[in-house]
Amino acid sequence: SEDPSVTLFREYLRIDTVHPKPDYDAAVRFLERVGTDLGLACQKVEVCQGRVVLILTWQGTNPRLRSVLLNSHTDVVPVFEEHWTYPPFEAVKDSQGNIYARGSQDMKCVSVQYLEAIRRLKAEGKCFARTIHLTFVPDEEVGGHKGMEMFVQRPEFRALNVGFALDEGLASPSDTFSVFYGEKSPWWIKVKCVGSPGHGSRFISNTAAEKMHKVINSFLAFRESEKQRLKSDSSLTLGDVTSLNLTMLEGGVSFNVVPSEMAASFDVRIPPTVDLKAFEEQVAAWCRGAGDGVTYEFHQKCMDQHITSTEESDPWWKAFSGVCRDMKLQLKLEIFPAATDSRYIRAVRHPAIGFSPMNRTPVLLHDHNEFLNEQVFLRGIDIYARLLPALASVPPLPAEG
Repeated sequence: SEDPSVTLFREYLRIDTVHPKPDYDAAVRFLERVGTDLGLACQKVEVCQGRVVLILTWQGTNPRLRSVLLNSHTDVVPVFEEHWTYPPFEAVKDSQGNIYARGSQDMKCVSVQYLEAIRRLKAEGKCFARTIHLTFVPDEEVGGHKGMEMFVQRPEFRALNVGFALDEGLASPSDTFSVFYGEKSPWWIKVKCVGSPGHGSRFISNTAAEKMHKVINSFLAFRESEKQRLKSDSSLTLGDVTSLNLTMLEGGVSFNVVPSEMAASFDVRIPPTVDLKAFEEQVAAWCRGAGDGVTYEFHQKCMDQHITSTEESDPWWKAFSGVCRDMKLQLKLEIFPAATDSRYIRAVRHPAIGFSPMNRTPVLLHDHNEFLNEQVFLRGIDIYARLLPALASVPPLPAEG
């Protein structure tokens, strides 16, 4: 009685690709099997040891035209099983049709929706001018550094001749569908404070802790101002303001010893409307204001601020938005509040849209009891089965002759 597409989705969800030891081999075998069943060409690219990108290709009738890229990642984030109603890798479906599993929203649903939309289109005998490539990449959940970031620099990626890419978005609790045309720049900043050590019973001057107190106050005061700016302006989304969180504190050796050094780590996500150079100058000023011996270093510093056009004059956006209008899908255009592999695609100058067709669904990526309703999942296949023909039939662009 279960739709075969749902059965396939649940099979994929049962493959344990959770960090720190994702079973990538099993995921690639599964996807390669489905791709072969659909008559798609398969290629595997090992971007570094143990990290394989799988490419499935539906050749277009005019291979010289730029292709449509459908990207998804195979890995999922860790779980705390004691907080789950059902085991997170059994893909249990309850009486309401909700499928509980890690990766049900982020983003194994989209991977299978791509494939099942292609299955439907091929069964209808359809073919299109532009080639459609599907890429299934590793390590997105740990930054994509051994996945898409390396892949976009390789000749195999350049050979895909990408014109436009779709990647993951977010669920939407409302009737609208979230569409992401850009992302924040993630900055991971570690601030180190060096000061005078001494015995814990004394009032030591110029301590690392005093300096750290000033640093944290400056960073968190800015955090509060951005939080209030978001709260006070209903037109803003989380993607429009800079988020900042203190995520790690280090220092000290004993209760009775004043440490000579302390460190604090901050996760900062900066929207493309912010001048990055000016923001770094602000960080430097906060550190200077805390006293001597205060330095900062970056553990991640994304400087790319490319966004994808959502102007109706843009042929790719016109094709995407036209289908959504025809299907009466209400779109909400946003900057993605976190980071996805789309940033690497945009950084090599390819337009990319983040879109996971899940409305009327709570946002549960990385959360306990992550689920997706089977009807929402199946509706997503309907949507991709309309989007793909439109994108793969975009008329030749001036640069394509």
